[in-house]
Amino acid sequence: MNFQSFHPPRRILMGPGPSDISPEVLASLSRPAIGHLDPLFIGMMDELKALLQYAFQTKNEFTIALSAPGSAGMEACFVNLVEAGDKVIVCRNGVFGDRMVQNVNRIGGEAIVVDSPWGRAVEVDKVEAALKANPEAKFLAFVHAETSTGALSDAKALCALAQQHDCLSIVDAVTSLGGVELKVDDWGIDAIYSGSQKCLSCVPGLSPISFSEKAVNVIKNRKTQIQSWFLDQSLVMSYWSGAGKRSYHHTAPVNSLYGLHESLIHLQNEGLENCWARHQKQHEALAKGLDKLGIKFIVPKEERLPQLNAIYIPDGIDDVKVRSYLLNEYNLEIGGGLGDFAGKAWRIGLMGYTARSENVALCLTTLTDALAQQQ
Repeated sequence: MNFQSFHPPRRILMGPGPSDISPEVLASLSRPAIGHLDPLFIGMMDELKALLQYAFQTKNEFTIALSAPGSAGMEACFVNLVEAGDKVIVCRNGVFGDRMVQNVNRIGGEAIVVDSPWGRAVEVDKVEAALKANPEAKFLAFVHAETSTGALSDAKALCALAQQHDCLSIVDAVTSLGGVELKVDDWGIDAIYSGSQKCLSCVPGLSPISFSEKAVNVIKNRKTQIQSWFLDQSLVMSYWSGAGKRSYHHTAPVNSLYGLHESLIHLQNEGLENCWARHQKQHEALAKGLDKLGIKFIVPKEERLPQLNAIYIPDGIDDVKVRSYLLNEYNLEIGGGLGDFAGKAWRIGLMGYTARSENVALCLTTLTDALAQQQ
């Protein structure tokens, strides 16, 4: 066999993730590797924590980048907080809400599932009814931005309900962090996780997470041992904290963390509010163009994610042929539907560095061309 170096083409990533990465973040990945316990690297970890606190809008001391993708961030929140027999109210309005249910079940907890229609936000009144019917529930879990459908739920209202009913909240912010308003402290979020490859526009493989003081106390006072050694945050705490000296837990993905640090510097320089506004502006431009093409959104306007646009495939149009045409002819990637929307929808991502006017214009032009090929 004569294997050669892999050189991928330069794609324009407008699917559900990963998103495009800026030249500066890509360049940061090639900086010299140093030891993960090197004092200089530890100093960068401290900066990374502060930058993540800004992104999450929190003062939580335990705010870190988990050395694993967003799915592991989800599991870390559940395996550290939930014990066998615990009741968890889980909101399900898409694929990733269902994954929360699976996490609870694998731990041996009892998932009280609150179903809302796919393509809609979580129904707050249904959640309130479930909390009233299950006063012994310890946690409320929901997806802030459901990537499978493009629906944005009211995290502020849901967390307020959790507080009223003495529950800790567990929030999936994989697609929302950096793209829409998210205020961990103001809204009273107890455990939250995200992904590096969405609106932060970094490489996949890292999961920013944050735990409130109440959540940390739950972890420290568990009755049973945490099932996962690697995801046991009581072990990781001393790796991401301490004055200078850190205890060894695992070898951190040094260069990937360089990239995340760089992407968060960009977020800080742009400003959170400006970043949220940019995503909304590009979404509105895309929506205007799609309307001219007669393409309809799945999610009602007031519940839409600006950074993840789920649209119905027009009648008589072949899903795979269109996406293949865009990829092969224009190096442009958009996503297909998941779950209930498989074969029925496209998902167009406007996340992070991807959310730029030239990308919106290119997407609309090439989609027009692709649709014309099937007429």
